[in-house]
Amino acid sequence: MNRSLRVAVVDDHPLFRDGVTRTLRELGFDVVAQGSNGEDAVSLAEQTRPDLILLDISMPGGGLATISKVLHRAPNVKIVMLTASEDGEHVRQALQLGACGYVLKGTGADGLAQILLSVANGEHYVPPGLSARLIMDAGQTVELHALTDREIEVMELVAIGSSNKIVARQLGLQEKTVKRHMTSILAKLGASNRTEAALKWQGRPGRTKATGL
Repeated sequence: MNRSLRVAVVDDHPLFRDGVTRTLRELGFDVVAQGSNGEDAVSLAEQTRPDLILLDISMPGGGLATISKVLHRAPNVKIVMLTASEDGEHVRQALQLGACGYVLKGTGADGLAQILLSVANGEHYVPPGLSARLIMDAGQTVELHALTDREIEVMELVAIGSSNKIVARQLGLQEKTVKRHMTSILAKLGASNRTEAALKWQGRPGRTKATGL
């Protein structure tokens, strides 16, 4: 994006929150607000209208419970959970409630910056190693033969967290071609977004091909 992204950071640990804020500002992000609980998140989202808001899961008021409240007041804000929790159920709930990203607190500064940029550009993000461990619901299957060879190549890269731009570069395609493939893939897998598609892909029966996870 050509403009500085406006970000709000909500976490109940002041030292961590200040560290994230300082890092993001050094990387060119415009941190417009900080908060420490769910109530703060809702009010500052409504008042400052950031592009992105980072929420901790375990903060007072509950990060998961805060997602829908924030989106009700500021529907255009993109929510990224920044948390230490690797609980698969937390990931599922966050995505179902409307979060666009799920980032672990051990992520490096450059990695966080790239994730925020991709989310701002409409991507969804879950750590590849975490998504690979999620257990799919009973009866939820993905048939390999439903996808073309090219769609399989695209899906293998998407499943490890690659953006459309990276997939296009890796496969020698135009980005708009990758987007067309993703539209077809989502329809075939019965997924509403690329994150859900990646989770289904990782959990399909008989999966043997390595994806670097």
